[in-house]
Amino acid sequence: MHRSPGPTTGRGFSHVRPLFSRRDFRGKVPRVSDALPPRKIIHIDMDAFYASVEQRDDPALRGRPVAVGSAQARGVVAAASYEARVFGVRSALPSATALRRCPELVFVRPRFDVYRAISQQIRAIFADYTALIEPLALDEAYLDVTEDRRGLGSARAIAQEIRARIRAETGLTASAGVSYNKFIAKLASDQNKPDGLCVIPPAKGPAFVAALPVSRFHGVGPVTARRMAALGIETGEDLRGQSREFLRAHFGSHADYLYGAARGIDERPVRADRPTRSIGAERTYGHNLIDTDEIIAALDYVAESAWERVARSGERGRTVTLKFRRADFRTFTRARSLTDPVADKTQFAAIGQALLLRELPVAGGIRLLGLTLSNILDASEAAQPALPLA
Repeated sequence: MHRSPGPTTGRGFSHVRPLFSRRDFRGKVPRVSDALPPRKIIHIDMDAFYASVEQRDDPALRGRPVAVGSAQARGVVAAASYEARVFGVRSALPSATALRRCPELVFVRPRFDVYRAISQQIRAIFADYTALIEPLALDEAYLDVTEDRRGLGSARAIAQEIRARIRAETGLTASAGVSYNKFIAKLASDQNKPDGLCVIPPAKGPAFVAALPVSRFHGVGPVTARRMAALGIETGEDLRGQSREFLRAHFGSHADYLYGAARGIDERPVRADRPTRSIGAERTYGHNLIDTDEIIAALDYVAESAWERVARSGERGRTVTLKFRRADFRTFTRARSLTDPVADKTQFAAIGQALLLRELPVAGGIRLLGLTLSNILDASEAAQPALPLA
């Protein structure tokens, strides 16, 4: 299996110690190449990050169902505390629906500047253990700890120490998944939430994947899961029973990923400073949207969800793209690019609405709406303030 290159300098690097202990790994290790040892990948995921920050900073919120977001009629939930999740409140849920499910729900306005500052504090902890850090959002990241920078002896020990430091330095909890690739590490981090640790060694990877429902697989959304169910594929074991040709016939370019994932194989490296190409959200509707007011309201929900992801990523971009699918399943995109980055959610939503209004009415109605931000600024552009014209 391909191993991500690690840093070449640091304490104790004349001898790289094995990071999984013997009790972590027993039996045959699945790998692409017997010449390379398995990688050691940790996926760290903060527990209900935004809501936990709000409960940390306001003791009156502790133990209560909390939603970060707007309680307005067209608002959406950006994050929910574990107390709220008991009632079925989840991120991207319309606020009105969330309140029906949990009348005692307390809404708190998001403070993304605070979340970003804490995220940077956590990433500084990661940097003490590896240079190979791939942030996925403010609250989660992959770490390749194949090389033991601090001489702790095992990936389990590294994950335990990182989690302990996050708790001590931020007052927040994190869950961690430890395994030999990104796919299984991410699955493992969700296994014992909240405040949990799960280690899946190579010998146990394929069996772990086989027992999971395919809906847990990264990249398998509700629509794909339903398509799989119609084909008799409910679990990882069911998926592993399908040939590559069968998967290509039904899932196209996604087939090779699914084929490997079902066998516990994922050779993607941890990519530090991975560039973001686009950020957004889309939604498929149970009935075709025909009324203009209904379509605009639906786009508002999509814009709220999309911008929450933009804010969560900390990225800035210049292009807004509208995606819509007609009743006949034909899909169209319309885009507008600006000279300066999109300033805020209001501008983002307004551009999307303007692009949509040009297309209405749509014969037969709309069954899918999406809105994304792209043309993402690189680090040097993001750091450069806009200059006044005069």
